[in-house]
Amino acid sequence: MRRPALLLALVLDALGEPPARLHPVVGMGTFLKAARGRWRGRTPAAQGREGAVGWALGAGGVVGAAGLGTRLPGGWITQGMLLKPLLARRALFAAVAEVQAALAADDLPEARRLLAWHLVSRETGDLSAAEVAGAAVESLAENLSDSVVAPLLWFRVGGLPLAALYRYANTADALWGYRTPELEYAGKLAARADDLLNLAPARLTALCALLAALPAGLDAPGAWRVWRQDARKTASPNAGHPMSAFAGALGVRLDKRGVYVLHGQGRPPAPADLPRALRLARWTLALATLTLLLPGRLLPGGRHA
Repeated sequence: MRRPALLLALVLDALGEPPARLHPVVGMGTFLKAARGRWRGRTPAAQGREGAVGWALGAGGVVGAAGLGTRLPGGWITQGMLLKPLLARRALFAAVAEVQAALAADDLPEARRLLAWHLVSRETGDLSAAEVAGAAVESLAENLSDSVVAPLLWFRVGGLPLAALYRYANTADALWGYRTPELEYAGKLAARADDLLNLAPARLTALCALLAALPAGLDAPGAWRVWRQDARKTASPNAGHPMSAFAGALGVRLDKRGVYVLHGQGRPPAPADLPRALRLARWTLALATLTLLLPGRLLPGGRHA
């Protein structure tokens, strides 16, 4: 039942997002922001406890709600409809295309604005056109793993409850997983849970990007070389895997100022690289989907069709 539901969710994703008031990820964010507003801990231990309890309560609610969803009538059709809001393929690809269009029109201020609005949390006001293009490639690679491949993988392994738990963990990391005075300890569990749940998806995405480079008309040996050399150069144990594979396949240098450089020997990214990156992302997702459609007994912990 999971395989047809997975395909249906991808088809439905092309139709866009449900209204915000009905979107489960928006609801997760609302809960996480409200929980953060109730923190009162003054010591690292107290802050860590508050964050852990808040995370666990939300996780329990999400898994419970998803478990109820699996009991609804309609079989794989209902499951596919419930899985769809946990994906963000269309929104991700559209955001990158908007940045590319602004760069192609030589509207750097608008490209910076769109990049900050849709794709990254870093300051974009002084980024060059090459840095904007590079940041868009980085975000495309990382979010292809986080927002598309990962929920599909965990749905395939553990059904709707595990896919929903993953999406909750990823949302919690996005809101709490920062090394700031307020979040250093309170967000620690959220960050660690996201790291753990992204170990497999990030590497699957990188592998599929490597294999997709050839049909996408890009540099497969370069993808392998840069992935092997640079995957661990990011602070995240996961983000560097798909990003370095994309950098190598495209032949570009991805440079986040003062943080990391991936494929340092590559050329600066250009606006024309974004359509190529989107082509690679589509091929990567196609290969990842085919992998996840393998019989359940060939997947970790999976026995369901």
